Amino acid sequence: MINATEQDERTYLEEIKERLSLALHRVASRVREYSEELRENKEYIYEHQSGLDEADMVAAGQSINRMVYTGEGAVDRRRKLLKLVTSPYFGRIDFQSATDKKEMPVYVGLATFTDETIRQNLIFDWRAPIASMFYDFELGDAEYKTPSGMVSGTINLKRQYKIRDGVMEFMIENAVSIHDEVLQRELSKSADDRMKNIVATIQRDQNAVIRNETASVMIIQGVAGSGKTSIALHRIAFLLYRFRDTIKANDILILSPNKVFADYISNVLPELGEEHIPETEMEELAAQLLDKKFPFQTFFQQVASLLEHPNSDFIERIQFKSSFEFVRMLNKYFIHLENNSFTHTELKVAAVVVPFPFIVGKFKAWQRMPMHKRIPEVVQEVLQYLRNEVKRKLSGREKAKVWELVPRMFNIRSAFEVYKNFFAWIGKPELFRMMHGSQLEFADVFPLIYCKIRLEGVQTYDHVKHLLVDEMQDYTPIQYAVLSRVFNCKKTILGDVNQPVNPYSASSAEGIEEVFPQGDVVKLFRSYRSTWEIAQFSLRIVPNPNLIAMERHGEEPQVKGFSNFNDENEAIRELVVQFGSSENQSLGIICKTQRQANALHDILNVPNVHLLTPDSTSFSNGIIITTVHLAKGLEFDEVIVPFVSASNYQSDIDRRMLYIACTRAMHKLTLTYEKERSEFLKV
Repeated sequence: MINATEQDERTYLEEIKERLSLALHRVASRVREYSEELRENKEYIYEHQSGLDEADMVAAGQSINRMVYTGEGAVDRRRKLLKLVTSPYFGRIDFQSATDKKEMPVYVGLATFTDETIRQNLIFDWRAPIASMFYDFELGDAEYKTPSGMVSGTINLKRQYKIRDGVMEFMIENAVSIHDEVLQRELSKSADDRMKNIVATIQRDQNAVIRNETASVMIIQGVAGSGKTSIALHRIAFLLYRFRDTIKANDILILSPNKVFADYISNVLPELGEEHIPETEMEELAAQLLDKKFPFQTFFQQVASLLEHPNSDFIERIQFKSSFEFVRMLNKYFIHLENNSFTHTELKVAAVVVPFPFIVGKFKAWQRMPMHKRIPEVVQEVLQYLRNEVKRKLSGREKAKVWELVPRMFNIRSAFEVYKNFFAWIGKPELFRMMHGSQLEFADVFPLIYCKIRLEGVQTYDHVKHLLVDEMQDYTPIQYAVLSRVFNCKKTILGDVNQPVNPYSASSAEGIEEVFPQGDVVKLFRSYRSTWEIAQFSLRIVPNPNLIAMERHGEEPQVKGFSNFNDENEAIRELVVQFGSSENQSLGIICKTQRQANALHDILNVPNVHLLTPDSTSFSNGIIITTVHLAKGLEFDEVIVPFVSASNYQSDIDRRMLYIACTRAMHKLTLTYEKERSEFLKV
């Protein structure tokens, strides 16, 4: 057997590092050569352009383009080799196919490494078909799928390694559940300032999600800490590898909850050897779709208003506009408009009266088009009708009269007018309220966009070939109705229905499945982030019988009560000081509202404490004070949840907020309160 012992493996690692260094040297030389040749060609064209004819210029331009393309390929190869030098691979299987009795060692890493001198693959990309067996099988019978069919055989050996900075820290051999020990080691580490790749610890159920090539819509419902966002990003990396001839990084769009989260996950795909993926937020998308004509409340502001000034009328408006019934009623309203959009007036041109039913019939015949865009089509139909009647060409004045009269008969002017009139039509005008400064409530933003789409059409994002939507539970049916019309591409949609920041507008997993009936639904129940003790504590706040916590143990969460506000703040300051002398790397102090976060930041007055606000664009390591809303999707070694008093955490939305805050903690969780603890901590 090749590399039978751990010492053999260490020797082999040094050999691989040497081969990688030589390959890196060769590709670096090529990059320099291409760069020099490109510079010389550009100088030649510049110096001789007056003597070159058009054909020579075209040929020279094509030559330069070929050099640029080849040079970019060399730069990309150098980038991947640099990653492999520090950690060439993390796994190995020895596979013996049923047809070819020769045993083949398959080393699995972040990227493929082919040694050109011996023309042999020494490392296989984790996304390669043969590498899928590393995740899906233990010792014994195994198989993998190739474009030409299934390949069956036997795995005779399986190993896993941790190689950091070119040094093998450990090797695990032939364990029945080889991932578990490595997974426990990885989970027990401190959180970093960015989400990391999980290629070395991908589980079999996760691997199936990542490698699904066929789903037009993949819906991932995962419990807190199940790694759903990381899995979705690895799925994107796999699709970029599998369909690299037809899809590139800039063909994908990530719809993220906020800029901080977008920054937090920004490292994953570059770590996997892929380029940065474009991202946007719902508010940015909305502003573009409304042509920036309407100022509106943000989702963050909506939630802040619910937390600080809960109002029953405001909640009623949100709940109604977040329902399927609302979408159904809006669609019925557009059917009503279909039948009643034209004023019954006589259209007479060239002594010919065009029958009103003819005009309405032609308008309805173009029902697949937005209403405003049908008018020119109806005008053309009317012109043709008149030509047939008068048996001659129409004069310019006659044509102009038709172009004037037909649009005048159509009595709908704007999407805003349509949307506002909808509430009068259903007999509930009180459900539409503009905010101070003619600002739309957030709950009205996407219904208005939907009306605009139905009335005027919309700019579609045809360049996007795959859309990734995170925090799916925070989007409403009308928002999904807009997304399905704007993005005509494959989608990966993920979230946790137990973690809505606004339960009054949250979507259920079943509701999302109803919006996308063609979707493949995957449910992830195993939680990897928190210790067993933290997971069980969180489940007492919001029970979820489906959640399976990892058997990774740590200290019990602490709930500390104080007689007054000053004592509580002093205790929080002391916890911050204790964190500074611990081995942990990140501490999240997670408040319910931004006002509380701002105030605590001022009171603590501790150096190197970062305050996150809705305007923050980056996530930094160390000590962070933030809100539950902005902490969604993030994780910290330690979490402090302050002000968990009976008066501060009492409503259903408060309960959800508290659950989200607690589930951000990996290793240590402390909650503080003044006078009386919240009812949610008494279970």
